[in-house]
Amino acid sequence: MSTVSIVYFSGTGTTHLLAEAIAQGARSVEGTDVQLLRISPEQFQGGRWSDDAVLAKLAESDAIVFGTPTFMGGPAAQFKAFADATGGVWYTQGWRNKLAGGFTISGSPSGDKASTLAYLSILAAQHGMTWVNLGVLPALASGSPVGENRLGSYVGVMAQNTSAPNSAPTLHPGDAVTGENYGRRIAELAARLAAVETA
Repeated sequence: MSTVSIVYFSGTGTTHLLAEAIAQGARSVEGTDVQLLRISPEQFQGGRWSDDAVLAKLAESDAIVFGTPTFMGGPAAQFKAFADATGGVWYTQGWRNKLAGGFTISGSPSGDKASTLAYLSILAAQHGMTWVNLGVLPALASGSPVGENRLGSYVGVMAQNTSAPNSAPTLHPGDAVTGENYGRRIAELAARLAAVETA
């Protein structure tokens, strides 16, 4: 049994849909427990994030997937506050050797999402984690009929919010498949590592 935790901030709901797609993929791997941990307003006091229960769940996880929309070329402030609050974990290297991954979404095809994924991978590196890349060719190269990895990312999942302003959140089918397959990839690797550790 291995545990994959997805910790993320979602403002309008599209990042949440992407987190759910990743969770669905991870759940498809037998013996995987998946936790969706959404960063929420009640976790903030005086502008700082704090939730010992969430940190305890992350401490018990085999893989942690970070998610945030890209705002102004980087992670949302709410996610950054969460990351800053993991300083104590960093000091003890409490997440060392856990698997890590990341995903982001913005309203345009680019929106400088690569900088957000770079931030997430550096966060993982500072914690001594092992980053899992996307591991799939862009849709133009693979000929994916649904548009898997249609935005051409390699580091993690990039998605585009194509919903009209003030409308219900939706996720492009290609982005949903990309997220689902990424979740499956991370869960498969976590299961393999867990099997080695118990052998």
